[in-house]
Amino acid sequence: MNFKRLALSTVFSFAALTAAHAAEVTVGAAASLTNAFKAVAEQYESENPDVKVNLTFGASDVVLQQILNGAPIDIFASADQKSMDKAAEGKAIDPATRTDFVRNEVVLITPKDASVEIKSLADLKNEKVTRITIGNPETVPVGRYTKASLEKSGDWAAVESKLLMAQNVRQALDYVVRGEVDAGFVFGTDAAVAADKVNKVLSVETPEPVLYPISLTTRDKRSEKAQEFKDYVLSGKGQEILARFGFQKP
Repeated sequence: MNFKRLALSTVFSFAALTAAHAAEVTVGAAASLTNAFKAVAEQYESENPDVKVNLTFGASDVVLQQILNGAPIDIFASADQKSMDKAAEGKAIDPATRTDFVRNEVVLITPKDASVEIKSLADLKNEKVTRITIGNPETVPVGRYTKASLEKSGDWAAVESKLLMAQNVRQALDYVVRGEVDAGFVFGTDAAVAADKVNKVLSVETPEPVLYPISLTTRDKRSEKAQEFKDYVLSGKGQEILARFGFQKP
């Protein structure tokens, strides 16, 4: 009898566990969205206990490559239009679902205990400034924004030889936090995450606005909850959470 009760208990426990997550949705997002999207997903799950939100983060182009290579990602959120344009060209997303959902900015930061004083872009030309980090413009949106800005201002040639390329914006932030570079370019929201460890020198004017698009992917067996979670990100609740992490409305 006891064995029967134990068996039944095990069956019911397993059934309850399965029912607890009747559906899953997987989101591939830009590294700069890490903290904010974790908070959005946590709130969404608390309101929808039958849904599990799986999150994966990285440089937007890297996440896109994962999608193109068949990763089971239902939603793509990138940090610039170019990454999403590539996704559309590769037929990896449904263009009808593409929406700009937040705005950000590029900022110049230095380590909290910086040994070299930097107050302007012109100061980056100082011979005492030897290492500056940006995201690799080939794959990282913040790097593309930064390069375009510095080319427009005429400062790119002067700093190019000093650059340490990062694989994503969070790696660039870490280089500055650890004092491995004299300065770095990251998104404003990333600088805010480490406000006690870095100095924000200035906001950088970019030729194009820093707008983040989000879209549903075209993968087979896309989660039926994908549209619902995307709608939640765009909802008042989702936008309120994103605003807490420094993101602005598009």
